[in-house]
Amino acid sequence: MILMKAVSAKITKCLPVGARLTCADNSGAKELQIISVMGFKGRWRMKPTAGVASYITCRVFKGNEKVRHEIFKAAIIRQKKEYRRANGMWVSFEDNAAVIISEKGEPKGTLIKGPVAKETVERFPLIGKIAGTVV
Repeated sequence: MILMKAVSAKITKCLPVGARLTCADNSGAKELQIISVMGFKGRWRMKPTAGVASYITCRVFKGNEKVRHEIFKAAIIRQKKEYRRANGMWVSFEDNAAVIISEKGEPKGTLIKGPVAKETVERFPLIGKIAGTVV
């Protein structure tokens, strides 16, 4: 199990179970679908939702034959819906994207396409090591 640090921003959770994300690493997956959100505390009839720096379980919707229809753990690195940082700045990205990670928090791929949210790097430091740009 991963020991996750608290996130400094007030992140708007906008990705419900069933949402599709682009896979931003070179693990072979192209599109992911959220199955569950780890650590979600909800109430009756409330769909679990995820946001930037959330730890999720997902299945590969599109990709090469080796990883298609497999179930993996992932971390969300970008979301379209804007969220507010502690310094008052609002941040949003062009797409919703995630990176496949192991049970220990190590990324499966060796490189990440596009920017990564600072909140994700705070929570998962190993993702920050392979990220091209951190916003």
